[in-house]
Amino acid sequence: MAVQGASSCPQNGSTRKSPASPRRPRRARGWRRVLAAAVAVVALPAFAGPALALPTHPLHRTPEGGFEELMVPSSMGPIKVQVQWARHGGDAALYLLDGLRARDDFNAWTVDTNALQQFAEDNVTLVLPVGGQSSFYTDWRAPSSTNGQKLTYRWETFLTQELPAFLEGYGVSRTNNAVAGLSMGGSAALALAAYHRDQFKHASSFSGYLNISAPGMREAIRIAMLDAGRFNVDSMAWPWSPAWLRMDPFVFAPQLRNLPLYISAAWGVPGAHDNPNSAVGIFNTVNAVALEALSMVNTISFMARMNQLGIGAHYGLQVKGTHSWAYWQDQLAAARPDILAALGVS
Repeated sequence: MAVQGASSCPQNGSTRKSPASPRRPRRARGWRRVLAAAVAVVALPAFAGPALALPTHPLHRTPEGGFEELMVPSSMGPIKVQVQWARHGGDAALYLLDGLRARDDFNAWTVDTNALQQFAEDNVTLVLPVGGQSSFYTDWRAPSSTNGQKLTYRWETFLTQELPAFLEGYGVSRTNNAVAGLSMGGSAALALAAYHRDQFKHASSFSGYLNISAPGMREAIRIAMLDAGRFNVDSMAWPWSPAWLRMDPFVFAPQLRNLPLYISAAWGVPGAHDNPNSAVGIFNTVNAVALEALSMVNTISFMARMNQLGIGAHYGLQVKGTHSWAYWQDQLAAARPDILAALGVS
């Protein structure tokens, strides 16, 4: 390295002294010190050890296993989704679908059952979408024409595209999921799993309506939907149209082959959870008896169809049990080992 103030350029075979270099201004020296310090700061992590890993997804506001409410963007506007995160940070998820009278403030699985407690120690995230009254969790052809609905339901799009993409940002898998639902949510759970096999590895239907094209079923659904929010079944799908048949588990049964399933229903005989002690309670129990008996008739028809196709499923068919939450809580507990096994969760 050349010494400051000397030149090593040979001239006539000798080394010649150069004039003394002028003193550099203090400002130049100051910038050199700043530059050297910056280089040292940048290089410091290389000597201090490996860099800290930054999170690859948003941090939960609650710890692993905690409960959280998210507002998820969708084509229908923001949708509330209640979530119980996997106990040990796993990426598997169970979607729990509500019934015909789904509310806009909470998913009934969180308040009318002990579903959160059932899975509290399991390494699986519970995903509980809020809303969707009378929707059958499908994409409608138009807004309901009988109640002034402003938007068109796009629940299948939400549950299979928008919500999984959002949850993926939190470390939830888009492909290692199960789906379960009761009544309206039961038939919807089978439909979602049948048409989105890459997303769902297990489906459960509790008291679902699994033969909606059977004689009289469409009109029964029409009456029920008018009672639950004055929704029009014709705005969902025209009678016997491809969209309607696509919703019918009896019709799409072949697409359930090799998919682990848990299917339950009861004959509507009042059981341990039915203790009406008022006129309103008796009225509700009578309705629950009729609705559950209809569900069982649908389920028996669906089971015969599945047997004809040679497709197996785990059936939980009971004599006693009505169309009510306490029985669906029991059926979720019965399905839980199958769900965890399908998701590879121990």
